[in-house]
Amino acid sequence: MNDKRLRHLLGIEELDRDTAERILELAGTFHEVVRRPVRKVPTLRGKTIINLFFEASTRTRSSFELAGKRLSADVMNVGGSSSSTSKGETLRDTIRTLDAMHADVVVIRHSVSGAPHYISSRTRASIINAGDGMHEHPTQALLDAFTMLRHKRRIEGLTVAICGDIAHSRVARSNALLLGMLGAHVRLAGPRTLLPHRADAWGADVFDRLEPALADADVVMMLRIQQERLGACLLPSLREYSQQFGLNKRRLALARSDALVMHPGPLNRGVEIAEDVADGEQSVILEQVESGVAVRMAVLYLCANEPERPIEG
Repeated sequence: MNDKRLRHLLGIEELDRDTAERILELAGTFHEVVRRPVRKVPTLRGKTIINLFFEASTRTRSSFELAGKRLSADVMNVGGSSSSTSKGETLRDTIRTLDAMHADVVVIRHSVSGAPHYISSRTRASIINAGDGMHEHPTQALLDAFTMLRHKRRIEGLTVAICGDIAHSRVARSNALLLGMLGAHVRLAGPRTLLPHRADAWGADVFDRLEPALADADVVMMLRIQQERLGACLLPSLREYSQQFGLNKRRLALARSDALVMHPGPLNRGVEIAEDVADGEQSVILEQVESGVAVRMAVLYLCANEPERPIEG
């Protein structure tokens, strides 16, 4: 495998298929590392990774932190409330400050779409997008694809139903772009008020009812209702949404008998997904979390490493 450095990971839109497959292949190597008794390799010793999170996050932030530490990098976490932006400093000046600390990689999550793209041309560090506004969340899509690969051994030809609040979901956009690139058939399903105006531009089939989207699906990915982003009354009530679009065992039976149930988290149990489905035999939700560490190790390795440097340890 060619381990050429990945300069930035700003979104799936900027990736080609070869690079995506290279990340997934390398993630397989690191997945073995995270299951060893000693879960650490010296690959990025001496490198500095800064996690700059302006939005609350448990899974993504801790996953990147753990990934960096398992690669033996120096990892520093900076939250929005603890950064100088809370005192009026601009994002550009924050990045210039981090640049002066000689960061090798900056992982950024920001509420403004395009923030990682903005700073990528204003720093010497590699930039990894950990979620920007309603735009993209590329490492989530990569870890979802990696989880599918571990169970299905392929992405090509799979039918994947992504259901819920599509309009506000950067996870939906990144998954639709990545899975479509890798040859999957993607279906998007949600209430009409929560579907983007041009969802068809993502290369997916669009449904305003859940049942036809689930029919014979190989993977069912449910999305959280993002009440913090709705900004207007786009749903009559969460109870009515659950009745029409919540995934329960009866609806799951419409998919293939071995269909995977996925969710990027955090879950609204009893709203978008029933308790017994979230914890059922077909659920791989916790495996997605495990996959996230391996995939983010792969991305950090490719962004922080010098070209052609082999994996050590």
